[in-house]
Amino acid sequence: MAAIFRKRYLLWLPLLAVGYVAVLYYLIVSHSSINEARAADTIVVFGAAEYVGRPSPIYKARLDHASQLYHRGFAPIVITTGGAGDDPRFNEGGVGREYLKTLGIPDDQLIAETQSTYTAESARRVATIMRANSMHSCIAVSDGYHLFRIKHMLAREGVVVYASPRLNSRPTGFWRRQASIFHEIASFTLWGLHLT
Repeated sequence: MAAIFRKRYLLWLPLLAVGYVAVLYYLIVSHSSINEARAADTIVVFGAAEYVGRPSPIYKARLDHASQLYHRGFAPIVITTGGAGDDPRFNEGGVGREYLKTLGIPDDQLIAETQSTYTAESARRVATIMRANSMHSCIAVSDGYHLFRIKHMLAREGVVVYASPRLNSRPTGFWRRQASIFHEIASFTLWGLHLT
């Protein structure tokens, strides 16, 4: 009897894994193009990369989108995120803050989170900054596929989150899109298991 139960269990296990991946795949893709921007306490721009003090093209597009949201009056403060990575002189959060100043956002309306090295850490640090400044809600700006994970990470920290993907953030080409989606599935799963 125990052998039959084990056999059935082993048959169901792969089906459950496939089902889990399929549901996450659907949720990540379906949420990737929804712009939930609305009035919030702050706009949070998740870092990408910086090159010798300049935002990478992807990060620049995120910052441009955040600037548009700010100038349209969605939130009075913008928080940029990201640590230094391999660059000893610059960090993503600081580079993002300086770039947004060139787009007309006053220095006192900008906060740079400059210590995080990965998304979950950024979410925790942003939540701490928000609590310290009596902020409860944010518009999260990143790439579309990234936002499903970001929303769950910030929600776990008690933040009300509205997602707003940067324009044209889906990778071009079928295989690049698949790689990006499966990266998000793996990252979400590791985070959910408290491994990141």
